[in-house]
Amino acid sequence: MCSTGTNAELQQTSSDPALVLELKTRRPPSLEGRAGCETWSVDFSPDGAWFAWSMGHGIVWVVAWPLDSEDSQNAEIDRGDKSFSCGHPVWGLAFGPRPPKSSAVARQAKTGKTSKGSKSLLLATGLENGVIKIWNVLTGDAVFDLHGHEGVVRDLVFPQNGTLTLISSSRDKTLRIWDLAQKGKTVQVLSGHKDWISSCCVSSDCSMIASVGRFDRMVCLWSLRSYTFIRKLTGGNYKTLFLLSSCDFSPDGAVLATAAFSGSSWWIDLWDPYTAEKLATLVDYFNDIGQNQISSIQFSPNGLHLAMVTDDRALRIWEPGQRGMVMQTKSDRASNGLCCKYHPQGGVIATGTRDGHVRFWRGPRTVPSLCHLCRSILRQSVSTHQMEPLPLPKRILQYLTYRNIPERLKTCCSSDEEDWEG
Repeated sequence: MCSTGTNAELQQTSSDPALVLELKTRRPPSLEGRAGCETWSVDFSPDGAWFAWSMGHGIVWVVAWPLDSEDSQNAEIDRGDKSFSCGHPVWGLAFGPRPPKSSAVARQAKTGKTSKGSKSLLLATGLENGVIKIWNVLTGDAVFDLHGHEGVVRDLVFPQNGTLTLISSSRDKTLRIWDLAQKGKTVQVLSGHKDWISSCCVSSDCSMIASVGRFDRMVCLWSLRSYTFIRKLTGGNYKTLFLLSSCDFSPDGAVLATAAFSGSSWWIDLWDPYTAEKLATLVDYFNDIGQNQISSIQFSPNGLHLAMVTDDRALRIWEPGQRGMVMQTKSDRASNGLCCKYHPQGGVIATGTRDGHVRFWRGPRTVPSLCHLCRSILRQSVSTHQMEPLPLPKRILQYLTYRNIPERLKTCCSSDEEDWEG
């Protein structure tokens, strides 16, 4: 069921210089802070014109972006706020379809319907009961439901190829590939994880799916072309007992980032998905007693930065290869962060919290170097196996294959520092 109106308060605050604004959910005081209020997932539409978040209690709220947009009363398209009542807690959501990056293919995709000029923008919501509901955002209609998962649908992603393909991951240990053009009737099931799947992502060329298992500690790669298992990524881990929480491909598809935590420590591993080689590890030690979970990571649209949400800070932004952070919010153990998402054009990062609120942060405005742009364009279509035989100077080849990143980096020191010395 879809309704329009206002159920969130817009607050501008200067408590942190990077904080642009905050959306706070209106709910009865008796429900504040209770289980079911969490914002487990947020997303921007492919063109950046809409923003959606799961605001708790089975409700998804969709607003026009930017929030002060003057065309919100467009005569052709209703740009007012919309809420979708899903009936069960929402753990994952995603807008689609997502147009491809290739200009040639993109021009073909534009011959179809687009999110601004037609009524084809879809929103997939993954529920606690295993059902995936598909909504038409612009009309507010429920299109159809997808049944098959037997556990919480934790993550959803549309590949960036303009198709109506949807990938879902669940606590039932499986990933499913749905063809929404056939109303989800054509389904591929990918099995191999031994426990809950925390997160999944798709490479920019739409050839690979990556998934991470929270408790089985497995990082798996799957073929989106043949629907088969490719390999499991393994490497020396800082601790034996840990939990995997999130993953994301770089925009050029040449690097896969995975996030893990154990007790008061968290770390991010960078992998080459083509060779299964671990390229680098960033580790953080929290000196307090207790857990310091890293909940979500995402690369910036230009691939320069990696955003992350942890228990001790609402948001950190790291430039792979650098020891410190490019930007981080004030230390706050009560930040309650759960998820993060970049705007498609960059510049703004949205984070969701356990209390059902959303914060928008101003990201670093960095102009990519010519070297970075050339590498990004090249690696979108050339794999590591194709790069290595090229007659290039060693230093250039290392840069193009991301082997120039130091293998081990720390954000701070601890008594375990000697374990990370090379």
